[in-house]
Amino acid sequence: KKKMKYGIVFLLFFVFLLNNLIVADEDISDIIFNFFNQVDQGASLQDFYNTHPMGSSDSDKHRQHNNNWAVLVSTSKFWYNYRHMSNTLSLYHTIKEQGIPDSQIILMLADDMACNSRNSYPAQIFNNRDQAMNLYGENVEVDYRGYDVTVDSFFRVLTDRHSDMVSKNKRLMSDKNSNIFIYMTGHGGDEFLKFQDVEEISAQDLAIVLHDMYLMERFNNILLMVDTCQAGTLFNRISTPGIVSIGSSAKGENSYSHHMNDDVGVAIIDQFTYYTLDYFENLKSRNYNPSKMSSELATVGDLFSSYQKRHISSSIVPITKYARKNVFQVPLSDFFSEVVPLSFTEENYFE
Repeated sequence: KKKMKYGIVFLLFFVFLLNNLIVADEDISDIIFNFFNQVDQGASLQDFYNTHPMGSSDSDKHRQHNNNWAVLVSTSKFWYNYRHMSNTLSLYHTIKEQGIPDSQIILMLADDMACNSRNSYPAQIFNNRDQAMNLYGENVEVDYRGYDVTVDSFFRVLTDRHSDMVSKNKRLMSDKNSNIFIYMTGHGGDEFLKFQDVEEISAQDLAIVLHDMYLMERFNNILLMVDTCQAGTLFNRISTPGIVSIGSSAKGENSYSHHMNDDVGVAIIDQFTYYTLDYFENLKSRNYNPSKMSSELATVGDLFSSYQKRHISSSIVPITKYARKNVFQVPLSDFFSEVVPLSFTEENYFE
């Protein structure tokens, strides 16, 4: 029976090696040793796969990060969900300020709170009490709004499965050298996120689409950020390399609003998003200089470490095991800033 057990698991392991092209950072002998050691301890092949995600393929080795994109999604309609639109527009302005142009941002807003008859400030959206900045000002390009924001349209954006009638400004024109920041906010639960209060995206659906993107070579790295109740459960099925995730709350936890505006009459921003923005504002106040050496840059890991449960009232859920490198070695500018293309020449410009 023991020989049969090892025969079966070795066959499964061989399939695992073929499927993943054996290009992980570990030596093959180490992988084999670790595999049978875990099997002896009762681990399944899926357990091993979860702790040894697929390494970089030959095409991965030729990836060269040279462009950044963002997909920002507010999935909620109804006036009382004002804060979800505010969350999304706040991140939109943050990445635009860092240099990512509208041509590389897909903005999806499920409802138009700015034009709601209950809005005390028509055609305006705010994320603070003193109305310091209208988030819905002149320089906002919404790509999908209202009933165009669906699970289907979101997945079509990610995979670029559009009809020929869809214009380029509504397309995610990414490639294998692209880093993509995906932000979603709305109402969720255990392994799902609602869209328009009539349909939902499941953790399994999201995992499949993200893996499809990997197979289609549509990204180099993805930073997936979700601000919703039980947000961390939305990552449970993801096992695709190059994807780093952060959720505002763990299973069984709510994601809370930060404050309300008395004139507007509802909460205007969520805590997790508020402290994300606060982190970027603190970088600015410290005269953060993107031209500094990489060791001095703020990193994705630094951002993750900045969240405190006493501030956001829930437990953040960071998933970093599928990252291509340590998140403390990944500058925030790899996702939140425009990439300046460089060209090299062998010509001598100085006589």
